[in-house]
Amino acid sequence: MIRSASLRFATLFGLVFALSALALVAFLWFSTANLLDRQVEAAINADAQGLVERWSEGGVPALLLTIQERLGENVDDDAIYEVTDSLQRWVAGNLNQWPVKVETPGVFYELQVVRAGTRSLADVRRYDLPGGFHLLVGRDVRGRVELRRLLTNALFSSLLVIAALGAAGAFVIRNVFRRMVAEVSATAEAIAGGDLTPRVRRSGRGDEFDRMAESINTMLERIAKLMDGVRQVSNAIAHDLRTPITRARARLEDASLHARTEGELRAGVERAVSDLDNVTAVFHALMRIAEIEVGARRSAFAEIDLGPLLADLAELYSAVAEEHGGLSLRLEVPDTLAILGDRDLLQQAVANLLDNAIKFSPDRGHITLAAARVDRQVRLSVADQGAGIPEADRPRATERFFRGEAARSTPGSGLGLALVQAVALLHEGSLLLEDAHPGLRATLVIPAMSPVQQMNSDSSAPHPEDTATLPSDLRR
Repeated sequence: MIRSASLRFATLFGLVFALSALALVAFLWFSTANLLDRQVEAAINADAQGLVERWSEGGVPALLLTIQERLGENVDDDAIYEVTDSLQRWVAGNLNQWPVKVETPGVFYELQVVRAGTRSLADVRRYDLPGGFHLLVGRDVRGRVELRRLLTNALFSSLLVIAALGAAGAFVIRNVFRRMVAEVSATAEAIAGGDLTPRVRRSGRGDEFDRMAESINTMLERIAKLMDGVRQVSNAIAHDLRTPITRARARLEDASLHARTEGELRAGVERAVSDLDNVTAVFHALMRIAEIEVGARRSAFAEIDLGPLLADLAELYSAVAEEHGGLSLRLEVPDTLAILGDRDLLQQAVANLLDNAIKFSPDRGHITLAAARVDRQVRLSVADQGAGIPEADRPRATERFFRGEAARSTPGSGLGLALVQAVALLHEGSLLLEDAHPGLRATLVIPAMSPVQQMNSDSSAPHPEDTATLPSDLRR
């Protein structure tokens, strides 16, 4: 219980509530007490001012008459008056004798006085009059003291109520907090135990706990997807690499057992090396995709003019397409098309799409490489006239090692479109796979450069002009 975070939060809530309530009670008490004191002092001052004015108008007789009238009209029986001469002899009033402590004029005194044979507490003030006379004006404050006592008792009683309410509120807060945290904790324990299906329940109120639950559930969905992807990649690696490795071993074993000449032995070794090179290329592609997905290449972003880049790729692949069944490659790209990105990766992505289009196009078919700016995006597409990708397979076409039925009989390991997808996401874009009627249209959608980015970019920085691509067997 001592280590419980819910208990700490509940205790903190109770303390804050109690201190706030205590501050409010203290404010009310002092405000009320000060108000009563100010009312008494104001009444004494007003009473004394009136008496002094009567003195000024009619002297001692007028003053004495006024005091008698006010004592007679004093319904609350709390008025205190006394007038003495220069020898401190009683002249008029309702006190038996002048209080000894009242020596300084204009100062309020709170003291015990005897009035009509009864001792009481009073607030008094002294006024010196011409001719040696002294005037004492005051109020009996026993009622105020009693009211203050009642107020104090009520406030102390309210403190008990405040303590009870604070404890009840702390208990409620503790239970709510524990319930919320327990839900997250139970889900986390299930996930830690290997069960990736539980999710944190939402209350539907849209509060901070719901937003936290939504964030946690999104994270868990991502983790589950990544774990599923890891399993699929592991299975695909084991399945796709087993064949070339087994084939390389068989060729080496066959060469060592049956090669009769140095040439036959060398040929067997070269075939095995070719198979192992394909395995190395697969791992190189996986590492490159992983590097792209973590965003490690964003530091190489610069202004790129896609016009010349795509023209160079079209020139390179036109010859390759012609050799592959007499295919024709058509280029539909504006002279200038600026974006912000990594030149090497975009070149690699387009090369993968062109390799796929060439590989799956029928003889004498047409391939179109096009790019255009649409609103604030650049849409770069490669369209062929091949068999395309069935609509049911398109959501999985960018998964690593995924190969549709039409592609199983062709060389490749299913990493080409996965790399293109990673490049698109790195550039905050997307990859769209659409039916070209016939064939497939693969479109890279990338944000175009804004005028501000064009002004801030260093267009004079040198760019590599290489057109290196992955081996053709790593395509779709």
